[in-house]
Amino acid sequence: MISARPARVTFSAGLIALVFALVLWAPLLQPSVKVGLVLAALLSLSVYLPLMAGQLSLASPGFYALGGYVAALTSTKWVKLDNDTGYWKLKTFIHTFTFSRELYDLRLVLFELVVAALAAVVLGVVVGFFALRLQGIYLALATIAFVEVFRILTLHDEWGGATGIFNIPQPFDRQLQYLWIAVPLLGVAAWFVYRLERTRIGRAFVALREDELAASANGIHPTYHKVLAFTLGAVMASSAGVISAHFLNTWNARQGTFDAATVMLAGAVIGGYRSFLGPIVGGALLSVLPEALRWVADNTGLPLAVAEAVKNGRPFVQGMLMVLVCIFLPRGMAPPRLTAWLFPQRHDRPSPSPEVLL
Repeated sequence: MISARPARVTFSAGLIALVFALVLWAPLLQPSVKVGLVLAALLSLSVYLPLMAGQLSLASPGFYALGGYVAALTSTKWVKLDNDTGYWKLKTFIHTFTFSRELYDLRLVLFELVVAALAAVVLGVVVGFFALRLQGIYLALATIAFVEVFRILTLHDEWGGATGIFNIPQPFDRQLQYLWIAVPLLGVAAWFVYRLERTRIGRAFVALREDELAASANGIHPTYHKVLAFTLGAVMASSAGVISAHFLNTWNARQGTFDAATVMLAGAVIGGYRSFLGPIVGGALLSVLPEALRWVADNTGLPLAVAEAVKNGRPFVQGMLMVLVCIFLPRGMAPPRLTAWLFPQRHDRPSPSPEVLL
């Protein structure tokens, strides 16, 4: 029987972390940090989907880079701005489409999202079909190899070479305006995963995570569901790459590396990899924490030595946070009980009150 005290600690810590990361610090930070917070949450959510099916996949940076290259190549190679008329023109094999806007048209960004999603589906199915026959650390190594192979391929001159692709057109004239597309994208992804968890496919994912042999004995096809989870995560990562390419105004092979994979995985684990809310909280917190500590060091009047220690010790604080969460909150800062209370399911029995959960 689970005691009330651990449930109270877990619930309180998750709620405090959520409020701290998304409400308290975000308004005080730079616009670039706010946009990065949303994209980091989306990337951690892309790692959560394979974890939901029991697969330790670190391939999200590769698909993130894929989406960025789709956006960079489309907007710099295939779409041209006519300086005489001010119209954007997309040349295809059949027809030339014209978009009347001085800034890069948002409809072209949506087109890039669709192309990146299709490319991620094709590549995700191919890679997943072979890699997902492995399990555990072997799967992690295989997906790391995929990320590195993709990074080496993008060093080719046609992909921008080692220097990358520059002067990617901007659909907005201010950084904060990217939230108009990043926040709805995260909202749609979170709603999709929330609904997926409550479908037959989502329950099959969870069954594979808990016991693959028992799930197979009950008629669940492991390869199909693993590849599906892997591909859905790839689509989310590629979508974040499309937005990031325009936001950063440049894209190169350094965007999708093993270091990025560890950060995405850490966000999913710290937030909690057993509910859709966990990766969102963890990814956002890991993204905002370094800049929050910088803001504390620069704006709170601390002694110079203390301020320098806070600023230079940000990696140490982030590492200690990971260790403490793994020790004291093994289910993450946003455990399933918190998600069940915030998003109760519709059933005959009344949903539990906070007093019961605490």
